[in-house]
Amino acid sequence: MTPRSLPVLALLLAAAAACGSPAPAPAAPPPSAAPAVTAAPVESAPAATAWVMPDLVGANLQDAQNAVQSLTDFGIAVTTSTDATGAGRNQVLDANWTVCAQNIAPGETITADSRIDFAAVKLEEAC
Repeated sequence: MTPRSLPVLALLLAAAAACGSPAPAPAAPPPSAAPAVTAAPVESAPAATAWVMPDLVGANLQDAQNAVQSLTDFGIAVTTSTDATGAGRNQVLDANWTVCAQNIAPGETITADSRIDFAAVKLEEAC
């Protein structure tokens, strides 16, 4: 071996020794002096909003639907309708139908969970 090869040999031996031994574990962080975190108080759920069902019999079906949406500020955004004649026709253009009956009587309390259905006939038909 030559004197110049000794430093290279020392480096190789050091590298081999480092590969065979596990790396030291990182030191744990020092304990924090931050205050303990506490949970915010739980507020009770707000009371359900309720409204009074208006009398919409005789109204245009579209206007009746709009009235419910307006009254509830879209808390009830969807109402359904059925053909009051029993023929099973779909109310495709709601403005062409008149409300003959409603499943929730005027003056009753309605909530967002209420399912409102209007029985309707075409404008030229009698209820």
